[in-house]
Amino acid sequence: MIKNDIALAIEKKTEFNRAKSLAIVERVLECLKSALANKEKVEIRGFGSFKVVPKKTGFGRDIRRRKQIRIEKGQRIKFRPGQELKTLLSKKGSNL
Repeated sequence: MIKNDIALAIEKKTEFNRAKSLAIVERVLECLKSALANKEKVEIRGFGSFKVVPKKTGFGRDIRRRKQIRIEKGQRIKFRPGQELKTLLSKKGSNL
């Protein structure tokens, strides 16, 4: 699913046109990006939460050159699904 698919779903469930639906999706994503850039935790009840966590310096492997490489410390975004999403996924998984 991409942004346009989300905008299309909003358009079908509301009376908004495609441009307004896409603008809503863009604005929500801007808010999420801004909050995460400020290292704030973002929680969407029923869906999950996002938070920025530090990433330690470590070593990886360059498989083309067969050399060990150093991976510098930094930050990453961690997603933790909410209970409703976990329940939905477990129900969907049992039907496969």
